[in-house]
Amino acid sequence: MADRLICVLLLPTPLERFILRDQAEDLLRAEGVVAVDPPRMPYGAFMRMPLAIGDGVAARQARRLVRTLRRKVHGEPRVIVIFHALQYQLGRAVVASVPGCELWYWRWDRFERAYDANERQRARLDDLHEHAAERAAMVITVSDELARLEGVAGRRATMVPLAADSFPAPNGGDVVAICIGHLGWRTDWSLLRSVSERLGDRLVLLLAGEWHDDECRDDPDFQFCRSAPNLVWLGRQEDEAAARLILCADVGIVPFKVEPFNDAGLPYRILKYARAGRRTVTPNLAGVRTWANAVTVADGHEAFADALLAHAGARSRPDHDLRAWALEQTARAQNEPLWQRLAEIGVDTSVTR
Repeated sequence: MADRLICVLLLPTPLERFILRDQAEDLLRAEGVVAVDPPRMPYGAFMRMPLAIGDGVAARQARRLVRTLRRKVHGEPRVIVIFHALQYQLGRAVVASVPGCELWYWRWDRFERAYDANERQRARLDDLHEHAAERAAMVITVSDELARLEGVAGRRATMVPLAADSFPAPNGGDVVAICIGHLGWRTDWSLLRSVSERLGDRLVLLLAGEWHDDECRDDPDFQFCRSAPNLVWLGRQEDEAAARLILCADVGIVPFKVEPFNDAGLPYRILKYARAGRRTVTPNLAGVRTWANAVTVADGHEAFADALLAHAGARSRPDHDLRAWALEQTARAQNEPLWQRLAEIGVDTSVTR
């Protein structure tokens, strides 16, 4: 005979992927509550077999489950908790095999109305749901509407809304920065690591571009940045999406190493940020000063972090003058010296296309 009475949570999916994980983990703090992972045969298989055959399969599973609980946790089921109508046959079989055991039915969605169920499957789910709700000593619902539906059916539900204990709740996000483009050799990962550590939850940095493990996998600063929670890696984005991501940010960044390869160039992304009215924070690179009106040059890691904070909230007050300037930097305007020289040397510059 088992040593104690236990509550058994029949998980429909492994705990780490379970939508009710937080509430399950809370209950599992009790010595008398245990969780059972899904069996090798998925619960969905009950949908595909005749009810009588399903009852036979469930009875065999129930016997194995009860033996395992008695042997491994020295527990006698007092409560069996199911979370889906497809678990009903197994739940009922356990309850039937253990005197005094009761069934709880935790209803967190209307699975009998599932999008991927056809008419026949919905009828089966409706039937299983009705039987589960009628048999259950406690019907638990996550919403007022689910509770109301049970009331319409003549049943009383216990309301237990959702919890999200494990979902991060960063306190801050003072400044949202964005970096678009290649993330590889030329990126100063030590700079980004330092800024990430210095600002913590005060910073959210969106990284919209391809990252290159082949170029940086041996760099410990890159590895740190790959796992830093305040750096959000979005991968390559098409221009339409990238432009709208910039609208979500206060400021753009050019996180290039200060070295000859990067020093003289003019990073394209400065103009792209400016077209959305966002300034760019950049290390002390000579080339960026070509667009001095659009950049904030920060010399050193601490200065870079401070410059980001100085732009906090800019997403709600974009620089309209900067945007107007950026929109004037068209290919036709930039190419003016070339057009003039072509005309001087006799090339036909009539525009026909």
